[in-house]
Amino acid sequence: MVELVSRSSAVPAAGEAVGDWFALLKPRVMSLVVFTGLAGLLVAPGAINPVLGAVAVLCIAVGAGAAGAINMWYDRDIDAVMERTRGRPIVQGRVKPEEALSFGIILSLFSVMLMGLAVNWTAGALLALANLFYVFVYTVWLKRRTPQNIVIGGAAGAFPPMIGWAAVTGSVSLESIALFLLIFMWTPPHFWALALYRAGDYARAGVPMLPVVAGREATKRQILLYALALLPVALLPTLLGITGFVYGAAALLLGGAFVLLALKIQRDPTDRAAKQTFGFSILYLFLLFALVIVDRAPGLAGAFQGGLW
Repeated sequence: MVELVSRSSAVPAAGEAVGDWFALLKPRVMSLVVFTGLAGLLVAPGAINPVLGAVAVLCIAVGAGAAGAINMWYDRDIDAVMERTRGRPIVQGRVKPEEALSFGIILSLFSVMLMGLAVNWTAGALLALANLFYVFVYTVWLKRRTPQNIVIGGAAGAFPPMIGWAAVTGSVSLESIALFLLIFMWTPPHFWALALYRAGDYARAGVPMLPVVAGREATKRQILLYALALLPVALLPTLLGITGFVYGAAALLLGGAFVLLALKIQRDPTDRAAKQTFGFSILYLFLLFALVIVDRAPGLAGAFQGGLW
């Protein structure tokens, strides 16, 4: 009886097992990816059947989650020594590494094939490119080799609005590239703010994040420079006619707040300002893409076909 009880206690509950597999998909990262992809789909010119639109968003979500699972498989050695990541399912032994890899590959292939066959192959190709870039360029090549890992590798997370746009139009345009650039320029100051107060984690893991390689002061200067550069980039959607005055005014206000926080970091010897900037950066991107949708809202009704929405 004791043996039976001990064996049963070693088996995780069904809910816990499902939760572990879901955690492999990096749901917090996925949620922002899905939202920016949805924004690209909603503001793109033309029309898409609502069912196909939902399929496109699902593919973006599954593709992003698949890349996250493969990333966790590859980084399981450094995840084990970092406080922020040591609770992940592979590190804790709740999911076997080879199972996580298979899970990620299958989901990635499924998402790309479904996007191509159900929506269009331009969107499918962009989704495949985003996944390949995140896994091979960022995770395998850049992350452990250069402090520019986030600068270059951040492109992977900037693809979703382009994918959403291509799902509707079947093409890539200056407007969708502007949405791409917004996330691309946002990524370095967002992650460097995190790296400032997690520098010890990255140092123990041997990851050459900018604070580890160049020091805190150099990182603080780079955050400020990118926050300043982000101001005009964030205005591109208005300049290209994707959005109107509401978004443009908000982009200036939010961008100004980002710059002020970046200035605060320069004078703060503690991690408080860095933590505030990291938290604000997430809100910044969410609000900007929410405003992209809101500015486009009066015309959204014509963006769908089939009379379902």
